Amino acid sequence: MRRLLFTTMGGLAMVLALGIGGIPQAQAQAQELRWATSAVGSAGHRAKVALMAMLNREMPDYSITVLPTPGALATVRGYAVGQFDGYYGADIAFGELAANEGRFRGFRDQVQREPVQSFWAYTMEVGLGVRTADRDRFGGWGDLEDRPVFTGPAPWDVRATLERAMNALDVGHRYVEVDLGLVASSLSGGTIDAFVIYSTGEASPAPWVIEALLSTDVAALNPSADEIARLEAAGLEVVRVDAEAFQADLGVDEVVLAPFFYGFHVGLEVPEDDVYRMLTVIEAHADELARSDAAFRQIRDDMVEIQRRGVAASVDSVRVHPGLARYLREHDAWKEDWDDRIAGS
Repeated sequence: MRRLLFTTMGGLAMVLALGIGGIPQAQAQAQELRWATSAVGSAGHRAKVALMAMLNREMPDYSITVLPTPGALATVRGYAVGQFDGYYGADIAFGELAANEGRFRGFRDQVQREPVQSFWAYTMEVGLGVRTADRDRFGGWGDLEDRPVFTGPAPWDVRATLERAMNALDVGHRYVEVDLGLVASSLSGGTIDAFVIYSTGEASPAPWVIEALLSTDVAALNPSADEIARLEAAGLEVVRVDAEAFQADLGVDEVVLAPFFYGFHVGLEVPEDDVYRMLTVIEAHADELARSDAAFRQIRDDMVEIQRRGVAASVDSVRVHPGLARYLREHDAWKEDWDDRIAGS
């Protein structure tokens, strides 16, 4: 009986060790990914939270933590100096980093590891809104010359893209920094005459933009036909987004916006097989992602095409993760001209 008792207790101890201690051991094997994104309330933060929830469920060998930062620029900088494992990178930011100019001027000397592109999530499209009462005073963006304009938080890519477009039209506006929660009152009170409005995936405005549009009367200020032609001549694309996407009466049927590409990227620390698997998992759950956030509508409609377009827009500035290259090759969307731009090759 005594021997049986010891044997039973020993067996019970082993079961408890396996049942209780085994779970933390399995969890400890999951690779942590500290994935930085933009500020809480931004389109990037909202989309990354939805993406993280799905990836954490479908790829249990990774444990992804979303880290909000002041803006996407901070995530790229943070990855380059070893602070983060993943980042929220746009084609315009990669271009500035490669050229050591703009918001990255002088940063090259601090880079400890080079960012690469690994997953393009959507386009983001920027434009301008003005007070509804003032709409008839403006014939296009050029009429904002010398006027106070909030083109977005200083480090954000939406601001850099809108400023690039306005500079192409020689619109010498006065930039005014405004807290996101005070944009509506700043517009109605006259502190600013216009502010950036933007959508993600040609469907989903940022939460703070929707809040501003619902808090005061705003009309979309589309560039004039001549300005659109000048933007296109400067190599800048324009798109037309249904005004209903902004959930407010903007006084137009379509809002004319300037797009750029955004992605949630990881570096070579994540192996080729895992990035390839991540892309296939995202593709398989694109419907789910689009239901949780309309920003993912583009990957739902054509995951391969948005990856191809993102690579095409930024391949001269930033190398391609071999997992993304493999994914595009298997879908006949890779160009041989890009072979020498595969990271690590």
